[in-house]
Amino acid sequence: MNAHDLPRRLAAEALGTAFLLAVVVGSGIMGERLAGGNDAIALLGNTIATGAGLVVLILVFGAISGAHFNPAVTLAFSVRREIGARDAVLYVVVQIAGGLVGVMAAHFMFGEPLLVEGVKARTGAGQWLGEFVAAFGLLASILGCLRTRPEAVPYAVGLFITAGYWFTSSTSFANPAVTIARSFTDTFAGITPADAPGFIAAQIAGALAATAVFAWLWSERGREATPSAAAARDTAD
Repeated sequence: MNAHDLPRRLAAEALGTAFLLAVVVGSGIMGERLAGGNDAIALLGNTIATGAGLVVLILVFGAISGAHFNPAVTLAFSVRREIGARDAVLYVVVQIAGGLVGVMAAHFMFGEPLLVEGVKARTGAGQWLGEFVAAFGLLASILGCLRTRPEAVPYAVGLFITAGYWFTSSTSFANPAVTIARSFTDTFAGITPADAPGFIAAQIAGALAATAVFAWLWSERGREATPSAAAARDTAD
């Protein structure tokens, strides 16, 4: 990531997040229009497009900015001191801005008003726990693969979010920028603005919890117990 200057990294984050929201909202609109009132079919179309889109976007932009597209991911890497505080704040700003642009692009493509208030209620302890689990799992996918199989991160993220759409009660937003942007659409993917803060708090908590857990799992003592560490020690002996 440091091989690219800050303006290029910010541009990658803005573009990537814009495309992500265009995929999320656009596929939700398309799915709902084609599903004939069957929410399961609409969600399936939304899920497949989002998971596939994430894989592509991370492959395209990962080498430039790290392909966070998500303030919770940026916060986790800031806590890990892998991105500076100033850069992290700027990442979050452009992620939110890019998300709003992506929503407007999706709305324009489908003949909807550019920005409208979300009307779909998504609240309650069950959905907040769903967002905690979704954000924890997303960070677990990223941090775990970065340590053992970094080339697999795009696929792990796309697959986890695909699964999360179906096994979490909240349909796995797992992203504060996505949550903010989705509060400006009254389509299938929307959320009421009043419900967004609860989702965002749960996402941040899940991301921080995953960061702490994986810092412990991959601590020096933990590494001594891994098969790779043991094999290296045996070879040295």
